[in-house]
Amino acid sequence: MKRLLIALTCLILTLPCLAQNANEPASKDDIILYLRTMHTHDLMRKTMEVQSQTMRQLFREQIQKEKGSIPPDFDEHFKKMMDDLIKGMPADEITQAMIPAYQKHFTKGDIDAMNAFYSSPVGQKVLAELPAVMQEGNQAALPILSKYLSEWEERLKNEFDKKPQAAPGSTGDKAPAMKN
Repeated sequence: MKRLLIALTCLILTLPCLAQNANEPASKDDIILYLRTMHTHDLMRKTMEVQSQTMRQLFREQIQKEKGSIPPDFDEHFKKMMDDLIKGMPADEITQAMIPAYQKHFTKGDIDAMNAFYSSPVGQKVLAELPAVMQEGNQAALPILSKYLSEWEERLKNEFDKKPQAAPGSTGDKAPAMKN
């Protein structure tokens, strides 16, 4: 009984310290641990791979619209260019650049809680499944996005077609008349 009482007293005395630590700023090491828990490098690579498929489709549609046909080696060439882009991506530099943003928006307690979640089996499943969810979601959204961008592009073109063209060499602004 005495040991239980001592343990409870210690717990009660340390709770304010634990709560205080939760609100302190996250350190660079806290963020690095979080980014490692998130498998950030791998997640960036997988995200870029998923996005490259969407970008390829958008570029194909744009080229088809502008030129009327797709070059026969487009897919192969685009894949090679995207592979080079992904392989050469400066993931370490990007990660280091992200740290201050995490420190600005999250406390040590926030980061600890996110680490606890993403270290759990469910958190690891989220990280593992997220690229596939994004890919499937992007594929479902692509027709909607393509239609929206085409309509937006048409509206933009119409807006510029409505505007009177300024004379070559002029800025379009007329200088005020000078009074003597």
